[in-house]
Amino acid sequence: MSGKHKLVVIGNGMAPGRMLESLFELAPDRYEVTIFNAEPRVNYDRIMLSPVLSGAKTYDEIIIHGDGWYIDRGITLYKGHKVVAIDRDARTVTSDAGEVAPYDKLVVATGSNPFIIPVPGHDLPGVLSYRDLDDVNAMLLAAQSRAKAVVIGGGLLGLEAAAGLRERGMQVTVLHVMPTLMERQLDPAAGYLLERALVDRGIEVVTRANTRAIVGDGKVEGVELDDGTIIPASLVVMAVGIRPNVALAKDAGLETGRGIVVDAGMRSSDPDIIALGECAEVGGQVYGLVAPLYRMAEVAAARLADDPSAEFAHMDTPTKLKVTGIDLYSLGDFAEGDDRQEIVLRDATAGVYKRVVLKDDRIIGTVLYGDTADGAWFNDLMKKRTDISAMRDTLIFGQAYQGGAALDPTAAVAALPDDAEICGCNGVCKSTITGAIAAKGLTSLDAVRAHTKASNSCGTCTGLVEQLMALTLGDRYNPAAVTPMCACTDLGHDDVRRLIKAKRLKSIPAVMQELEWKTSCGCAKCRPALNYYLVCDWPDEYADDYQSRFINERVHANIQKDGTYSIVPRMWGGQTSSAELRAIADVVDKFDIPSVKVTGGQRIDMLGIRKEDLPAVWSDLGKAGFVSGHAYAKGVRTVKTCVGTDWCRFGTQDSTGLGVRIEKFMWGSWTPAKVKMAVSGCPRNCAEATCKDVGVICVDSGFEIHFAGAAGLDIKGTEVLGMVKTETEALEHIVAVVQMYREQGRYLERIYKWAKRIGYDEVRRQIMDDAERRAAYFERFVFSQKFAQVDPWSERVSGKDKHEFKPMANLVLKAAQ
Repeated sequence: MSGKHKLVVIGNGMAPGRMLESLFELAPDRYEVTIFNAEPRVNYDRIMLSPVLSGAKTYDEIIIHGDGWYIDRGITLYKGHKVVAIDRDARTVTSDAGEVAPYDKLVVATGSNPFIIPVPGHDLPGVLSYRDLDDVNAMLLAAQSRAKAVVIGGGLLGLEAAAGLRERGMQVTVLHVMPTLMERQLDPAAGYLLERALVDRGIEVVTRANTRAIVGDGKVEGVELDDGTIIPASLVVMAVGIRPNVALAKDAGLETGRGIVVDAGMRSSDPDIIALGECAEVGGQVYGLVAPLYRMAEVAAARLADDPSAEFAHMDTPTKLKVTGIDLYSLGDFAEGDDRQEIVLRDATAGVYKRVVLKDDRIIGTVLYGDTADGAWFNDLMKKRTDISAMRDTLIFGQAYQGGAALDPTAAVAALPDDAEICGCNGVCKSTITGAIAAKGLTSLDAVRAHTKASNSCGTCTGLVEQLMALTLGDRYNPAAVTPMCACTDLGHDDVRRLIKAKRLKSIPAVMQELEWKTSCGCAKCRPALNYYLVCDWPDEYADDYQSRFINERVHANIQKDGTYSIVPRMWGGQTSSAELRAIADVVDKFDIPSVKVTGGQRIDMLGIRKEDLPAVWSDLGKAGFVSGHAYAKGVRTVKTCVGTDWCRFGTQDSTGLGVRIEKFMWGSWTPAKVKMAVSGCPRNCAEATCKDVGVICVDSGFEIHFAGAAGLDIKGTEVLGMVKTETEALEHIVAVVQMYREQGRYLERIYKWAKRIGYDEVRRQIMDDAERRAAYFERFVFSQKFAQVDPWSERVSGKDKHEFKPMANLVLKAAQ
């Protein structure tokens, strides 16, 4: 027994994540923490879903706490477990998977549910809400059609969804029931400017639009309005509001209103149960913006750490729209009234509108559009209830105009008081940022984010944070500075790769010594990267460091959430035979493998294998001629094919034969990130070659080679590398572009990101236009394959790393005598 109190958290969103961060700082050893997350993933930044939808960010870039964070803190995280019951008498919670966890303290953070308008057709396939990553992934799949989308709701989420879908190539119409977009945050003048900006981006906006029905035969085909107008659409996104998710709490007998009713200390009607986030109702209000949710989290953490003084207090939170190129800021109360005055500035040419609402010579509301630089200053004046009578004549022009100051943004930031709030999402004030920069020697934006959390959520305060850095650091601040690989070094990936070659460094200790690593052994970020760079640069001299690989690459299988593993045997070009299928069936039966699945890459995945059984499974598969499919690897995985001229009436070339040839030539190669390829036998593209890392489209005149596609969390069509006439030429060009990526890519950087970073034209220049360089890339790849094409499954069957597959102990319970 650990002696710690048991803390169970229902929900793994941003609010409980922030609460746990604070709790581990205040009372690191008090609780044994268990989290149930209905989503099958870790904690991520939900307010960054819009940039993921638009393509500006990836899912990996918005993760707040990766798996390692939970492991380091001894947290048990149940992914994909929805809690279905709270037993307050037994003090337990139960998930839909049957997992039961006891608690001493319970935190309910079940968030909110999207409101779906109950019109006819609301349940048709193609109708989506916009609340989580699954919704975004569904929209990204729909966006591949480049068809028409309708977004119902002209509030923050609706407009961000519309902008993201438009960026993905869809024709988008926004339907809003009110006369003005974002009417709760904007006055009609700012709403007009916002609507005009959206129309300029190719988004159709229809206000005063009341939806009568969603129409379609078995799927969405359009939206019908009250006036009979039908707007065609294959995708409908409902973004008309949210409701706190209180069902679980209500069933448990907790007091609920609009949300779970809590006091200022975030305690529910049961003193051992805390509620926070969008599901909580405090002071008669529920909240949806991240800043108050984070304040709830800080209060909850303090109370769990036995600080009875912590209380939640309402504060107005600025509204900002996360659409690139649209600057919008809204705060407070801007309704008209006889006891209020307003100051307005309009610049039609620049598209700027500013309005400050006053009552008794104090700011009570602000709306800024087009120029939001003074938002933090107006917010500070409003929070402090500053008497603005002395600056009334120049107030609307902003802080830089007060007292005859120079028109310099840095001077304006310098004039902000130390307690001025810079980051509204995370409640970070000016002095916290400047103090951390000075005390910890921070010189990069990422470092400031890591230590203060400023600019770490929605990102709209990034400009202010950078101005503070310039103010504090002076000439030492370089916004273009290289981002270090990790905290162990000041060098970026590119510098490390260059110096490994230049200094002929051939081991991880040599790299760390000669490049002056700050730690003795590196970390989980830099060691796998260094291991790959050394494998790539010195294939004949460097011995692969087993301990510097992630668990999947150490055991050559994919770990599953229950601790078992899955394996994928390699099937060249997606081809198999009856003998191979019988061998797989025999293995499945012999080892009682619970699940077998056909993958999207034309392979067979066997799931639920015990770790200690892996060598024996591999042995039986090896006898049937199988080698590892490297489905776990940062390496060459699959070459998907169609049947080509062998069987297809439309096939122009032997796509299956070419796919098999490519895969047999390239298997075993390690790469910065996974590489998936495909060969389609004609422009109908049945093998989906135009969304792979490398693809080939066969045509009558030869082979069109594509590269830099994506079809996972990011959806991106390929770029055309060029056309060649023969299979041999195709193989040479494909191998050369992969080797170029192997030598220049940063660890974990997919081909499409690498190619965008260095330039598509540069890739074409080196591969298509420079025959000598292309041949050199090809020869280096061929040389490296002499050492890479060794089947790791066969090696482990022969006893290599055998300790990895032996259980630490066999524990058998015996009955008491």
